[in-house]
Amino acid sequence: MGVEIERKFLLAADGWRALGAPVLLRQGYLSSDPARVVRVRVEGEHACMTIKGQSVGATRGEWEYPISLADANELLERLCEQPIVEKYRRRIDFAGNTWEVDEFLGANEGLVLAEIELGAEDQQFDKPEWIGDDVTGDRRYYNSNLVRHPFSSW
Repeated sequence: MGVEIERKFLLAADGWRALGAPVLLRQGYLSSDPARVVRVRVEGEHACMTIKGQSVGATRGEWEYPISLADANELLERLCEQPIVEKYRRRIDFAGNTWEVDEFLGANEGLVLAEIELGAEDQQFDKPEWIGDDVTGDRRYYNSNLVRHPFSSW
């Protein structure tokens, strides 16, 4: 079984903006049920389908499979819950870890989150100065929830 251990943070400053190249991500959900999230994502010329299980703390099962770009675009348009989530992602290396900073677009514009994937829930890591509050357990910030409850409606 694949496992994802991920922590999610709000941002406290704009120092991240000068780091990393932004890449557009488009993703939609075939299922946004917290027990079984099924996501389709297009990132540049690559596409994948990801299945995620129920979160327990910062850990959950995760399985990811490449799919064709044509299939992904058709799924996003025809079968995924609407609206799809669009965001620019920057991957930023800091103190031996990679941070992914997502700047959301559309109905979620104004929301910026940083994520870090870890090898264990209790793994220690250094935070860049622009990292703010930990929102790992707050379901409002799950991408799958942003479809039905966009940031602009909070």
